[in-house]
Amino acid sequence: MDKLFADKLAEIAKVWDDVLNDFFIKANLRPRQILVVGCSTSEVIGQQIGQGSNLEVAEVLLPPLLERVYQQGIFLAVQGCEHINRALVVEEACVDHYGLEAVTVLPALHAGGAMTVQAWKTFSTPVMVERIQAHAGIDIGDTFIGMHLRPVAIPIRLNVKELGEAHLTLASTRPRLIGGPRAMYEERLGVK
Repeated sequence: MDKLFADKLAEIAKVWDDVLNDFFIKANLRPRQILVVGCSTSEVIGQQIGQGSNLEVAEVLLPPLLERVYQQGIFLAVQGCEHINRALVVEEACVDHYGLEAVTVLPALHAGGAMTVQAWKTFSTPVMVERIQAHAGIDIGDTFIGMHLRPVAIPIRLNVKELGEAHLTLASTRPRLIGGPRAMYEERLGVK
């Protein structure tokens, strides 16, 4: 790895750490909830999505994310690209807890992407699933994680708008508000 790329990865790692700190405070996830992450490592390094999957970027991004996931006691779902129908790598414990249906596909660098490959190698008991309803999400590089979020997504706004060269979008979710004009809601939902 040349020095220029190593310096770029170091800067990405620093920004990522700040993003994660802010995100986990604002997302306020509870134990056993699900965080979905979609990441185009190509976009992070300034290439077109799907054109430059990079394991070195995934190796920088996944460990600090997993550290926080383990600290919070939540489940991580790492979304693959459209070449595997945006299937996700999760731990077997997540499958068991939520009654998810496993599918058969192995993530590859150009059919799934670097983050799914790294997650598959890193998770203790990785399983692929086709769909999930996550409580929060991080989308790095416009990978379109929305299909894997619960129905009412709430944007999480940070000062950081990009990770490397990739557009960054973050969200949490809340339960649907139901009822009519007489319905009442808890203040903790942020609804007045």
